[in-house]
Amino acid sequence: MSTSNKVIETMMQHQSIRKFTDQAIAQDLLEQLVAAGQAASSSSFVQVTSVIQVNNQEAREQLQIASGNQPYVGTCPVFLVFCADLKRNQDICALNSIDMPTGFTEQALIASIDTAIMAQNVLVAAESVGLGGVYIGGLRNQPQLVSDTLNLPEQVVPLFGMCLGYPAQEPGLKPRLPLPMVLHQEQYQSIVANELQAYDEALSAYYVGRTKGKLDTTFSQHIEKTMSKEARPHLLDYLHKQGFMTR
Repeated sequence: MSTSNKVIETMMQHQSIRKFTDQAIAQDLLEQLVAAGQAASSSSFVQVTSVIQVNNQEAREQLQIASGNQPYVGTCPVFLVFCADLKRNQDICALNSIDMPTGFTEQALIASIDTAIMAQNVLVAAESVGLGGVYIGGLRNQPQLVSDTLNLPEQVVPLFGMCLGYPAQEPGLKPRLPLPMVLHQEQYQSIVANELQAYDEALSAYYVGRTKGKLDTTFSQHIEKTMSKEARPHLLDYLHKQGFMTR
């Protein structure tokens, strides 16, 4: 027997929103959303996330450039940058005359995972009060430009941005992979060809309907295109420069 409630219903209605009304988001509401994000789980309670709210239009324009010129970065009512932040804990240790070792890959994983968990809490909370949003992973196209714009020190890395606002579009619910392809029982299960084919057809129909026939692509075609290109090979050098993943 399936069970539902308002939280699950909100999560199941998620759509990435890229067009917003001119209505502003009250600052006290935004702070409540970020506080809800802070309530997320944190590995060993190290709390290694910082969120930067960017209001300055010149800075927004630089971040828009960094993102690959996604226009909503510059125009959305609220733009947040979620950062993996090891510096705060390094500073806490320094205040107590303790030298915190840095550069471990595990630290980078913890900071990245915790930041993503926190951000998802923020977005779910936002959607629960009628807001919409979209993640901006494109900031990693030019992470140094982001760092320079936001004056990020070593041990702080911008992972992604988030646009928030009141929706001015309803793009529709994008079909997800069939649950049996995601929820494995006991051991990892290989793809079942007919399940993938059915999903390809469903996603193709979604794109055709959403774009009025301008886009017709399957999930398989999308993966072939996306996973066959270079995935920001510049990032490792940038991470090393910021003191991440040096050992």
